Amino acid sequence: MKFKRSRAARRGRIEIIPMIDVMFFLLATFMLASLAMQRLDAVKITLPAGQAQKMSAHEPLTISVDSHNDVFVNRQRVSADQVEPTVKRLLQADGDVVIAADDAAGHGVVVQAMLAARRAGAAHFLVAVHRE
Repeated sequence: MKFKRSRAARRGRIEIIPMIDVMFFLLATFMLASLAMQRLDAVKITLPAGQAQKMSAHEPLTISVDSHNDVFVNRQRVSADQVEPTVKRLLQADGDVVIAADDAAGHGVVVQAMLAARRAGAAHFLVAVHRE
């Protein structure tokens, strides 16, 4: 007497449609993640060329002066008389301040922003340059 098998032997198949869906999901995820890594809200300035060491891991307070002599503290535009209170409020314990000034920025505006930061308690100034 011959018994029938309860389960028929089936060959495995690779379904391509779910694999394509997963690949598109991963592609979209990596695209959005790479866009989030870019600093799109940065102040547009042309830094002078020079040699400099890499900065430490934490992000210090940044004072930027663009080509129109507008002053920005951590990418927020402030007037010249508001630099000192803004820096005093945002300054970290180490007292590091990065000065990022455009090539075309007026020397006097940069110096006045640095003096206001010094009055607010800044201990060290780091000058941002474009790496050659």
